[in-house]
Amino acid sequence: MLRWVGRGRLWTFARVDGGSCHRREAPTGSTSNWIRGQSSVAQQPLCMTQKPRKGEHKWAAVVGLEIHAQISSNSKLFSGSQVRFSAPPNSLVSFFDASLPGTLPVLNRRCVEAAVMTGLALNCHINKKSLFDRKHYFYADLPAGYQITQQRLPIAVNGSLTYGVCAGKKQSQVIPKTVRIKQIQLEQDSGKSLHDDLRSQTLIDLNRAGVGLLEVVLEPDLSCGEEAATAVRELQLILQALGTSQANMAEGQLRVDANISVHHPGEPLGVRTEVKNLNSIRFLAKAIDYEIQRQINELENGGEILNETRSFHYQLGCTMSMRDKEGKQDYRFMPEPNLPPLVLYDATSLPAGADPQQVINIDQIRETLPELPSVTRERLVQQYGMLLEHSFTLLNEVGLLEFFQNVIKETRAEPKKVTSWVLNTFLGYLKQQNLAVSESPVTPSALAELLDLLDSRTISSAAAKQVFEELWKREGKTPGQIVSEKQLELMEDRGALEQLCHSMMEAHPQVVMDLKKGNPRAINKLIGLVRKATQSRADPAMIKEILEKKLSS
Repeated sequence: MLRWVGRGRLWTFARVDGGSCHRREAPTGSTSNWIRGQSSVAQQPLCMTQKPRKGEHKWAAVVGLEIHAQISSNSKLFSGSQVRFSAPPNSLVSFFDASLPGTLPVLNRRCVEAAVMTGLALNCHINKKSLFDRKHYFYADLPAGYQITQQRLPIAVNGSLTYGVCAGKKQSQVIPKTVRIKQIQLEQDSGKSLHDDLRSQTLIDLNRAGVGLLEVVLEPDLSCGEEAATAVRELQLILQALGTSQANMAEGQLRVDANISVHHPGEPLGVRTEVKNLNSIRFLAKAIDYEIQRQINELENGGEILNETRSFHYQLGCTMSMRDKEGKQDYRFMPEPNLPPLVLYDATSLPAGADPQQVINIDQIRETLPELPSVTRERLVQQYGMLLEHSFTLLNEVGLLEFFQNVIKETRAEPKKVTSWVLNTFLGYLKQQNLAVSESPVTPSALAELLDLLDSRTISSAAAKQVFEELWKREGKTPGQIVSEKQLELMEDRGALEQLCHSMMEAHPQVVMDLKKGNPRAINKLIGLVRKATQSRADPAMIKEILEKKLSS
């Protein structure tokens, strides 16, 4: 492993609880220009940053995002080195990745196709000619001293991302929102610096150096952490549906930088700060909301906002200053001399007799686009009659849609009942124990069998919940076996049930009296008592029918 000792101004220190944190600004591509005009109606803030005190003006926040997504590719953007997470340090490094003299970049076709596909899915204009540039800066995990990116003319521009934000008292209303996409560009990732505070040194792992990235630059159309988090989650779902990126934030495959400012509506935008390297959707929302409130508090107390780069300390729940940006770094962008312009074609411009392996056809890629999350939601609503917010939940939880569809295939129960059980009972157990869908002890087949027993009126809904609880204990028994062992079948002996209802009415004369005086709710108490006596094996509808018949006679 290469070793580099950090000294001097290359480091900034933030002391927390007696310790020190080494931070640096990670390399990024171009930043979004901050637009000072009014947004469209679709862009009006959903989240109010702070309720104004009497006599004060309210505040509005402006948030723009730069999102780096690692392209799903077997090899790197400009070399044949393998891409693999958690490989031994410096085991996946080519001569070009290490920037040895005389090595040249060779563009990865798969990465270009991924960029085109992502641009099409995000309603972008695909530039038939795009250019590569060198972005110069010094840091130890960037051995060439520059990053190959697309500054002047990126591969895709002027797109849009539509997402839905839940609102209302019960979060049951989905409000569609749209954020504009300035550009999507190809660029190479840097290596990874492993800071050793104890020995005051930094170790360099170049496995990640040269990995292909898509930088998606969003215009500053967002207004709070919730909007930003929802937009990033929607982008994550789109990338995963396309297969252009696994977008696993825990493995660094999706990283977000947030640019944030606050101002009074109608006044010029305020000074912005940048919060770097957010690798969790939950922390993204928290970091943005904290930074918005910090800026408001600072301004209301007579302070000023510095144009600086900050990091989010997830344990303390706050942002911390890393470095100021007043003296903006000159990246000395220049055309990449070793890469010609990237030329793409469509059906009308494709040269006659062109080798399909040597050219990329935009229209051909457009034809291969899979079903996108927004279309999937519409299909779920139309096909199964579910609420729109339920379709959002099915897609937002990893693996939940596939689980739901497998249950649907194997059960006779109505889709609405399946939806209720999957989203309420099944998902509730998962969240209670902090498990992923893939870790569930209850399989789709087991839940389908349980719903069939319920649909055929073999068991009651209360008994079904008992069976589900037994299934969750991982004892390897089927729903049918559990029902048989615990004798949970519905009572079929109507005569015995009538006798039990009669005995319960005699034992509770006051409840019967309340019923005769015109209190219809009193019957629910009798139904509950009878069900308890039968260990929930009696059908509530049949109990009610028997009780009403006896009361009327």
